[in-house]
Amino acid sequence: MQNDHLCACSFGGSVVSLKQRMRHSGREAVPQKLVWNIKEVLFVKHFISRRNFLKVCAVAGSAVALSACGGSKKAAAPDPSNTDQTSFDIVGGQSALSPGYNDNEVLKKLADNVGVKLNYETMSDSLSEQVNIRIAGDQLPDAFMGVGFSNYDIANYGADGTFLDLTPYINAEIMPNLTKILDEHPNIRAAITMSDGCIYGLPAAEQMGTAGIGDDEDYSIFTIPQFSMINKRWLDELGLEVPTTLDELHTALKAFKDNDMSAKVYGNAPGSTIPMSTGFDEWCWGQNIFYAGFGFTNWPNDVCNDLVLQKDGKCRFVCAEDNYRKAITYFHDWYAEGLMDVEMFSQDTNQLLAKGAQGYLGVSTWWYIEELMGDYSKDYVFLPVLDGPDGTHNVTVRTGGGTNSGNLNVTNKCQSPANLLKFFDQWYDGETVMQLQYGPIGVFFTEQDANGKWKSITEEEAKAKYNKGAGELKSTYEVWGPKLILSEYYDKYFYMEDRAIERLTDLKDFWMPFVDDTTTYPIDCVFTSEELDTIDRYRADFENAVSEQEGLWLKDGGPSDDEWSAYLDTLTNSCGMDKLLEVYQNAYDRYKANV
Repeated sequence: MQNDHLCACSFGGSVVSLKQRMRHSGREAVPQKLVWNIKEVLFVKHFISRRNFLKVCAVAGSAVALSACGGSKKAAAPDPSNTDQTSFDIVGGQSALSPGYNDNEVLKKLADNVGVKLNYETMSDSLSEQVNIRIAGDQLPDAFMGVGFSNYDIANYGADGTFLDLTPYINAEIMPNLTKILDEHPNIRAAITMSDGCIYGLPAAEQMGTAGIGDDEDYSIFTIPQFSMINKRWLDELGLEVPTTLDELHTALKAFKDNDMSAKVYGNAPGSTIPMSTGFDEWCWGQNIFYAGFGFTNWPNDVCNDLVLQKDGKCRFVCAEDNYRKAITYFHDWYAEGLMDVEMFSQDTNQLLAKGAQGYLGVSTWWYIEELMGDYSKDYVFLPVLDGPDGTHNVTVRTGGGTNSGNLNVTNKCQSPANLLKFFDQWYDGETVMQLQYGPIGVFFTEQDANGKWKSITEEEAKAKYNKGAGELKSTYEVWGPKLILSEYYDKYFYMEDRAIERLTDLKDFWMPFVDDTTTYPIDCVFTSEELDTIDRYRADFENAVSEQEGLWLKDGGPSDDEWSAYLDTLTNSCGMDKLLEVYQNAYDRYKANV
């Protein structure tokens, strides 16, 4: 497992839309309302295919073809009873270490089970470009696998008939495994159902929850993205206890600075002590975790995670509330006193890791103490969630990596989707998906315990037998696609990786006892095309405005009443805060209704 990438790469890359590329390059060659319907139009020799030209005309004339789930006529879907086709072409992504899928023994066995043949064209490089070329030129495979289409793309390609609605095939006859899962987990069904009521792709997710370590309350490994840690050896030298409040932490940081503990204890150069260093708004190593003392944690460079769902089902942005203002003012004082690293607003991960490895840091944030502090790790302990000045403590928890449906999408080229989907339904068996995720039984999984759970190969065994580490071996055999790994699989079929067990155990022991409210905004909410247009228009500006202003206030002090008022005015009138909030609220309300 790669450090803090526990499952981020499990399901392949994502296709970057033409609209996104234009936005990022500062160009809008086509009006916003047209771009997503044009899809991935390639302006080669100033030529647009007849098909895409007709799409542009249709959008401009407000006559967009709607999904078969309701609305106007579009290209006819194949007959669900057609089982003539038994050979299928699949295009998709693969790990850079993968030799490809045509000789994959697990996939071959699954194909034989249902009497089909699959021809795989997979790649680790240039995937987006190849997919774009195929879609724009009507050179479609029977299905795209492991591509990672966004909901934006899925809704678009479903509406114009490029992707088939799979709802008629998700039943006990064709897809019994998946049907059972969706019946038992309505939240997964809600996550893959587009706003038109159709399902254009099969679900993929890796749920790393505490059920995997035997805890009844199943919260995700991503619930809290970081830990905070403190040098206990320095505390002991100073006669101080591990802080339980922000005020106590302030006392400790000041003592670290005043006594130059890095020089005193480790013999480093005079003045080398850095009382606290983090990244700024960084996912697993930012300062934001300390805001828990004011009742929240936020990552303003990610608006979804700056979004808080209240118990009454109403959404709000913490960056526009008084507690946020209080937190920024409070921590500016720490910065002004020299207790926070002056480089925290600009340093990269390597710079922070170097400071930890040299014994400069009193307090920092990371996933693992050993990874950040190196040879000095034995001197550090985790901090609990710290009480604020008024006794408040709460962490805004996250829901995890979410469920997506962009890793298996059947196209209108496929004439017998039933046959193809019978093959993929096997992926929703627990013992099968573990092999698609890690490697075959007999290779990655070496033996079963008394309860029938499979044990994975150790690092030492992998190197001795295959001349590869366990992680490299996994990357060689891993198949990208619609893999749904439920939390209960780790309790029933196979053991979780050691690093994941360590992480979840730390989460359970050191953090969750201090979390007052685990209400979260579901990451799996599905948005309409109009809502996605709103998000695309405002989100980046909103995030940038919040993040930039937070950095300025932490460094320079504030905000005054006038500054705060101007800030709220900018968020509302220039950055679309109210419009974004309405979008997120409406999406949540629909999600809740579907669940």
